[in-house]
Amino acid sequence: MRAIIIGAGIAGLATALRLHQIGWDTLIVERAPERRGGGYAVTFGGIGYDAAERMDLLPDLRANAFDTQELVYHKSDGSRRFALDRATIAATTGPRSITILRGDLEAVLYDKVEGHTEIRFGATLTAIDQDDHAVRVTLSDDTIEEADLLIGADGLHSATRALLFGPEEDFLLDLEHKVAVFMLDRRPAAIAPGATGTLSSRGRTAAIISVGDGRNVAFFGYRADHARPDEDVTTQLERVYGDLGWAIPEALAGLARADSVYFDTISQVVASRWSSGRAVLLGDAAWCVTLFAGYGSALAVGGADRLGTELAAHPGDIPAALTAWEAAIRPEAERKQKLGRRVKGVYAPANPALLWLSLLPLRLASLPPVRWYMTRRFIKG
Repeated sequence: MRAIIIGAGIAGLATALRLHQIGWDTLIVERAPERRGGGYAVTFGGIGYDAAERMDLLPDLRANAFDTQELVYHKSDGSRRFALDRATIAATTGPRSITILRGDLEAVLYDKVEGHTEIRFGATLTAIDQDDHAVRVTLSDDTIEEADLLIGADGLHSATRALLFGPEEDFLLDLEHKVAVFMLDRRPAAIAPGATGTLSSRGRTAAIISVGDGRNVAFFGYRADHARPDEDVTTQLERVYGDLGWAIPEALAGLARADSVYFDTISQVVASRWSSGRAVLLGDAAWCVTLFAGYGSALAVGGADRLGTELAAHPGDIPAALTAWEAAIRPEAERKQKLGRRVKGVYAPANPALLWLSLLPLRLASLPPVRWYMTRRFIKG
């Protein structure tokens, strides 16, 4: 059996690995000219952690994970509000989770599939044709490939979804925020090694995250009413954040030296179905829970694992496998989407009182009695 996978991100690579484990051949088509790195840090747990354990990924993921020594919340003038120590942070995430850079998670998956799958960089999907026996795709390099299954793992702006179901505006739910993420080439002076600092002020959030090996990520998320459609990322971030101090001026200066920047709206994908015949969407192309839910990478790996399980359980009947797979994954994806929509209102609150309330649970977690209880309950068992 053979599958064509569109997208060489976490969802696509995890799917290629899982299909290899059940004996399938795969071709990955990736629009970027080469493998990308970086991205923001993710807490990887839940069904993703369970799937990684079954797929024998955990040793490599743990080797690339990092622990935040201190998480510091700052006021708009840069002074401290409060901080969480390493034990408290671990208690809030639980024992079966790790924190890892998205690019490092991709690198682990890439190393696992390299040699088992062909990855064709610099190509895009332009047409899909299928019948009861096979699916054929036309690529931008004018080649035509045939397989038993097509998997669209090509993210929020999925070309596969557009060709199968229609234009993206029919499926994207705008959560009225924008985000910019990039790697810094030097650690700002205000950030201690191994620490993460964050600041929220009037509908704007910024964070500097230490992600291991001396690397640091700058993260900017803000309400869309701060944005202007005609501005590039540098102009927009300097205008939106230019009045703030702390480590933000250094981070903005690092933007000019960044190799790449992720800059986009924060949107969910809401689709009534994820498959059509021998073609299926997986990962952000299908459900995109957004960073508000904080579960996208885990759901992508968990979804890939379950897809392989259902294909193995329904040999020769791909539509039945896809139906069973969607029935298993959709409830979890929709729960996380609902969480993302709830979090939207308190992510970067414009109201100072709402900001104070949104931080209250974390303030309580930083108190010694609460920290002791959380450590005893979630870490020691």
